[in-house]
Amino acid sequence: MELLSCVLLWKLVLLQSPAFILSSGTAAASSSVVSESVVKWPAGTQAVLNCQSPRMVWTQDRLHDRQRVIHWDLSGVPGSQGRRLVDMYSAGEQRVYEPRDNGRLLLSPSAFQDGNFSLLIRAVEEGDEGVYTCNLHHHYCHLYESLAVRLEVTDDPLLARAYWDGEKEVMVVARGMPALMTCVNREHLWTDRHLEEAQQVVHWDRQLPGVPHDRADRLLDLYASGERRAYGPSFLRDRVAVKADAFARGDFSLRIDALEQADEGIYSCHLHHHYCGLHERRVYHLQVTEPTFEPPAPASPGNGSGHNSAPGPDPTLVSRSRGHSVINVIVPENHSHFFQQLGYVLATLLLFILLLITVVLATRHRGGCEASDKKAGKSKGKDVNMMEFAVATRDQAPYRTEDIQLDYKNNILKERAELAHSPLPAKNVDLDKEFRKEYCK
Repeated sequence: MELLSCVLLWKLVLLQSPAFILSSGTAAASSSVVSESVVKWPAGTQAVLNCQSPRMVWTQDRLHDRQRVIHWDLSGVPGSQGRRLVDMYSAGEQRVYEPRDNGRLLLSPSAFQDGNFSLLIRAVEEGDEGVYTCNLHHHYCHLYESLAVRLEVTDDPLLARAYWDGEKEVMVVARGMPALMTCVNREHLWTDRHLEEAQQVVHWDRQLPGVPHDRADRLLDLYASGERRAYGPSFLRDRVAVKADAFARGDFSLRIDALEQADEGIYSCHLHHHYCGLHERRVYHLQVTEPTFEPPAPASPGNGSGHNSAPGPDPTLVSRSRGHSVINVIVPENHSHFFQQLGYVLATLLLFILLLITVVLATRHRGGCEASDKKAGKSKGKDVNMMEFAVATRDQAPYRTEDIQLDYKNNILKERAELAHSPLPAKNVDLDKEFRKEYCK
């Protein structure tokens, strides 16, 4: 047991030594180049330097204390299927899978604070032999670390010892004695719980041709908290941009509007996730080419023109003034266009003549009706004379019938005779006036 304690103490000293801390800090500070490419864009266009990483999406951290988990597995003889022994989340929740292991397998409740994830077996049994695996998972950072320890059980306490077999640690423990399966990891990723937005930063650098990487100019600084900083010359700072939701989508692509020849150089996108230990760099060699112009459309050949004939003048003449664009369009003359305009004039003239004839006829018809009314007025005197004559004749009728006395067989014949000798007064009808009314209609 003293030998086992010495081995554990030696491990702790090794992990906490300045050389180990220095090497891990240096590895974390340096960034690795994951891609390097050459891109070409014409001058005057918009250039897009793609820089994407799904691991930089800090809004995925929704489980908080359930993002980090430690679990111990045991595999027996080679080829046999392993089984889960115990696991624990960063909040301190533990779960033991076998009922017989309750109270026998222990993990430190402060494992995620002090980094000691060792498994303690209170009393070793014959069935505890095998390879124990300490597994550390970080779901948000997509990290997985594993450490294997082989346990052997012996009946002789003098044979208890610990050694390294070249691949993993081997522990020989006497039956019924406690065994400590060592697993220590004090990296801040497992021991501290930081806010993701304070641990992520992205920045873009620009190197002019011939300038080394360590002397590059800073263009943009982007923080997951929403803070942004812009650097560099003003002629370039106003034309570069990264989308506002970059950390929500993991897309930190740089857009450069209206490329100029002076924009050539080496652009690098640096992704730093200090919490997850992510340090990546993507390098782009930007080249600006001459702007491309579309060739003018070939003019359609005219009637009777040969292949060697010079192209005719453009019918569309464009004259530009300050702030305005005036377009003068010259439409060529055509014989069909002349006849079409002549037809419009003739049709208008014909309609005018028809309207004039209609007005003349209406005027003459109205004059004829007025003349006929005047003639009717002049003949009123004659009508009065006829009425006087009619009245005179009616006055003389009784004198004629007084002398006539006839005998009738019955009253019906007498009434008929009286009606015949004294008729109803005649109606005076002016036939000329009635005729004129019908004519004027």
